[in-house]
Amino acid sequence: MIAPSDLREIIRHGLLSFPVTPFDAQDRFAPDPFKAHLDWLSAYDVAGLIVAGGTGEMFSLTPAEIVDVVRAAREVSGDAPVIAGCGYGTRVACDLAREIEAAGGDGILLLPHYLTEAPQRGVADRIRAVCKATDMGVIVYNRGQARISAETLEQLADECPNLIGFKDGTGDIDTVRRVTIRLGDRLSYIGGMPTHELFAQAYRGAGMPTYSSAVFNFVPETALAFHKAFVDGDEAGCETLLREFYYPFAEIRDRCAGYAVSAVKAGVRLRGFDAGPVRAPLTDLTEEEVEMMRNLIEGRG
Repeated sequence: MIAPSDLREIIRHGLLSFPVTPFDAQDRFAPDPFKAHLDWLSAYDVAGLIVAGGTGEMFSLTPAEIVDVVRAAREVSGDAPVIAGCGYGTRVACDLAREIEAAGGDGILLLPHYLTEAPQRGVADRIRAVCKATDMGVIVYNRGQARISAETLEQLADECPNLIGFKDGTGDIDTVRRVTIRLGDRLSYIGGMPTHELFAQAYRGAGMPTYSSAVFNFVPETALAFHKAFVDGDEAGCETLLREFYYPFAEIRDRCAGYAVSAVKAGVRLRGFDAGPVRAPLTDLTEEEVEMMRNLIEGRG
């Protein structure tokens, strides 16, 4: 396991990959297609893999399946850190964190709890409990009903040495800026909006130097080209890629709720990998929309 402080530095600036989770005809996790896809992606340089995350349909996986995904990723990840989605209720999340660690994980991305709203004290209690349940690095995903204030996050960072990261999927730039100013280098900061490249430049201005890329799943060359332009401050290069690829992709993504995952999985299938369908409550793209995705990918060469 990579030490939390080392993991924090590894993920501070590089692009992070969010692999999809393949399912077979019986709706079971399919480890061999998963490993084949990761083996293909391993030719491209990323700071780490976040498996069984949002793009990996963690919300539809059982805890046992998440652990199986981690084991499969560990077999082919090489030197890349393996970070896994972790969530559900507090006790389940604590148990799952321990199992991910035992399966060879290097860290967890703590996704929001299920359904109910909660006060700051309760959100903090959950994060604290999960941090204390594992020696791995913990990244908090600020999204949905698990939004956290800068003040609460600072308190938790003081209490929990293995709390190493803050990922935002809310679009609340005010909170993001308060967090990055208040905690400085204590945490790594990751942009986590759906298709975050659309927001990356604005988030950089709020102190977030990197992000996770879902489209890296099927157009890794394009994802890395955008990331290079982003890091180099090449605004014209970013704008060209936004205009030619990312906004057309967003038009397909926005045709139906949940397509932020479904369109990515369709792209993986179009690149020749047996990713299988998405699980309910998500739905797959229509034939017309798959053809739109095919044209978009072929337009990238």
